[in-house]
Amino acid sequence: LLLRAPRGTGQPVLFLPGLRAGDGSNAPMRSFLRQKNFRAYGWGLGTNNCDVVGKLPKVIERVEQLFERAGEPIALVGWSLGGVLAREVAREQPELVSQVITYGTPVIGGPLYTSVSGVYTAEERREIARRVADRNRIPIEVPITAMFSKRDGIVSWRACIDDFSPDITMIEIGSTHVGMGIDPDVWQIVSERLVT
Repeated sequence: LLLRAPRGTGQPVLFLPGLRAGDGSNAPMRSFLRQKNFRAYGWGLGTNNCDVVGKLPKVIERVEQLFERAGEPIALVGWSLGGVLAREVAREQPELVSQVITYGTPVIGGPLYTSVSGVYTAEERREIARRVADRNRIPIEVPITAMFSKRDGIVSWRACIDDFSPDITMIEIGSTHVGMGIDPDVWQIVSERLVT
């Protein structure tokens, strides 16, 4: 199946890792996409901690650098919390982004509907949920592909359903949350969406 996956034309793609992960978590998919003629990059920002507000300016700066180098908008691929950051970059700087692809990414409630919500206090969880709801009132104008799984086990699949973005494609996959980065179905979907 992956041998028949579509080839790119050198499109630039930036990968954003999930919570407490770094570039190593998405290295296998980046390698696959490079073999398929995509320019796939890691974010180069170390471990993705819980600080979306603090990381967002650095991610935007990284996207700006790649945009200047490539001379064209960048596709953003985010796993879980990395997808949250990808969506926020697209919301803030749509001219820099060709599309957003996420897997296992909650779009409502922040950490409320995840098994890792305990890293936040109850007050922090409520405040993040309020901020997420406020942000979702500002539409993301670039195309979004969002994958979710009822077998996720970390993020509630219902929290991944985006029924408010104007250009969204929702795709159900069968992987667990920790398996998404090495799931051949996810790789196939990512490669197909990158050429559309």
